Amino acid sequence: MPHTASRYLAEGPRVGIRHFTHADGAEFAGRARESKDLHHPWLFPPDSTQAYAAYAGRLIDDPTKAGFLVCEKDGGAIGGYININNIVEGAFLSGAVGYGAFVHAAGRGLMREGLDLVVGYAFGRMRLHRLEINVQPTNTASIALARACGFRLEGFSPDFLHIDGAWRDHERWAITAERSAGSAGSGVVPR
Repeated sequence: MPHTASRYLAEGPRVGIRHFTHADGAEFAGRARESKDLHHPWLFPPDSTQAYAAYAGRLIDDPTKAGFLVCEKDGGAIGGYININNIVEGAFLSGAVGYGAFVHAAGRGLMREGLDLVVGYAFGRMRLHRLEINVQPTNTASIALARACGFRLEGFSPDFLHIDGAWRDHERWAITAERSAGSAGSGVVPR
C-alpha cells in the first residue's frame, strides 16, 4: 500500500522511514519469503501474516523496542526494516540495532539511506546517545552497511547470539550522537 510523504518520520532522496503497522503484514511476509536466500543464515524475519502480527505487535507495544520500515518513496514499497531493540533510558540512552533488506532492494543503497535516517531519528527525536549493531563476521554486506553509516568496530563477542541452531560470534559496531555529527551519512542530525 503506497504511503504519502506525510506518513514518514524522516525521508531522504529515495526512501522514507515509518513505523510498522499491522496492515503491513501481507507485504512484509511476502517480501520475507522472496528474500530467504538473501537472509540465510543470518536473519529469519516473519514470513507469514500470523508471524508478522506477533512480531509487529512486539515492536508496537514494547517501549524498549522501535521498529522502522524503509519504504521507497516512489510507490511506497517496503525495501527493508530496521529495529532498535533493548532501548535503555537513564544514564545509558542506548539501543541495539538490527536490520534486513529485502531482495528487490538489496545493493541499491536504499538501506544505507534508511539507516542514516534511523540514526538521525534515534539521536534526535528519540534522544538516544548510543546505538550498537552486532554482526556475524561473515555477514560482509551488513558490516559494510554499518561502516558506511559511520559505525566503528568496538570489539568481538564470542558465542553472542543463538541463531540458526547455534551460538554465533559477533562483531560489535557502535556510534554515538557525537560521532554521528561528524559522519558522512546523509541526513544524520545529532540531538
